[in-house]
Amino acid sequence: MKSSRIPGFYKMPIEERVKIVKEFAGLSDEEAEMLLSFCALPKDIANIMIENVVGSMQLPLGIATNFIINGRELLIPMAIEETSVVAAASNAAKMARPDGFKAKATEPVMIGQIQILNPNRDAKEKILEHKDDIISLANAQDKILVELGGGAKDIEAKWLSDDMMVVHLLVDVRDAMGANAVNTMAEAVAPLLEKITGGKALLRIISNLAIYRLAEAEVIYRKENIGGEDVVDRVVKAYEFAVLDIFRAATHNKGIMNGIDAVVIATGNDWRAVEAGAHAYAAMNGYKPLTVWEKTEDGNLRGRIKLPLAVGIVGGATKVHPMAKICLKIMGVKTAKELAEIMAAVGLAQNFAALRALATKGIQAGHMKLHAQNIAVMAGAKGDEIEVVAKKMIEEGKIRMDRAKEILEDIRKE
Repeated sequence: MKSSRIPGFYKMPIEERVKIVKEFAGLSDEEAEMLLSFCALPKDIANIMIENVVGSMQLPLGIATNFIINGRELLIPMAIEETSVVAAASNAAKMARPDGFKAKATEPVMIGQIQILNPNRDAKEKILEHKDDIISLANAQDKILVELGGGAKDIEAKWLSDDMMVVHLLVDVRDAMGANAVNTMAEAVAPLLEKITGGKALLRIISNLAIYRLAEAEVIYRKENIGGEDVVDRVVKAYEFAVLDIFRAATHNKGIMNGIDAVVIATGNDWRAVEAGAHAYAAMNGYKPLTVWEKTEDGNLRGRIKLPLAVGIVGGATKVHPMAKICLKIMGVKTAKELAEIMAAVGLAQNFAALRALATKGIQAGHMKLHAQNIAVMAGAKGDEIEVVAKKMIEEGKIRMDRAKEILEDIRKE
């Protein structure tokens, strides 16, 4: 039976890690070689993805181990430049074993907005009267989506001011992120809405506040696995700080998105849309944390997360970028809902790791050990010198560029 519990994974040479991932995910020789190449985006593909291409900007791709989500062992690809994020997620997932995370997601319904200026006073009633006509016109734009069980499902209308209203077209986009389908439908129904309302349609665009496309995850951390009941109490109090203080809440949620964004980027999804949706959702009733942490009756720690996650496994970069396709294969996801569930669980794990570190030894203890290697490289260290310089700085508690250069100069003299 496959297991995501791989002791010492971080100590292994890159080649050995790739071999393990290849066997776990059933990657081909070509896909494994692409991982090892550190150059997975050919210039001809890059050139059609965006305009004015001159190169590519690469991020490290790591693997978070130890995850069990809905009873399934998972290795999770994470693309990110920040040290300690992958390690923290892996450690948090390890402490959640053997129960792991439970996650679920709603149907993938996105909102297309059509702004109407100067509509008649009975415009809202007229729109609802013609709901079927509007939905039929929208669905005529994407018959394949409708055949797959998706398409426009409902209409909402509301006044925003005396001379402006908005119409929401609710579209089930199936396994896509959905922006292209929703925008096409919104533009198609705009002339009909003008006729119905007597107003002028201006903006016709998807909303990234996907309140009907939510992902949730839950976890129980047993007190004996995380340092005892005192740690449980500390984590709960750290969470309460974020509930009561918006300045802390912003950083609390940033830590959650460290994990989620890394998976979003690895799979070629739109991390800007996900970020916008997450923070807007957090602010719907005054900006609050996206997670909830509480102590159970038996003294354990229960965590929950809920947020909009508009991600897909078809369309866009997910099917164009070679590395995005490999990352989806590593996770073995079959639907966009499943991908959203994984992301929610990773965000919850990331948040736990940050809160536990902050409430106990402090965030810098683990982070700075990894950061020391970056400082050593920036100071000019190469090969074995990197570890020697980093270790010396950590022992001294002086992880600074000037000290790294001094240590490097000393070891080279020797």
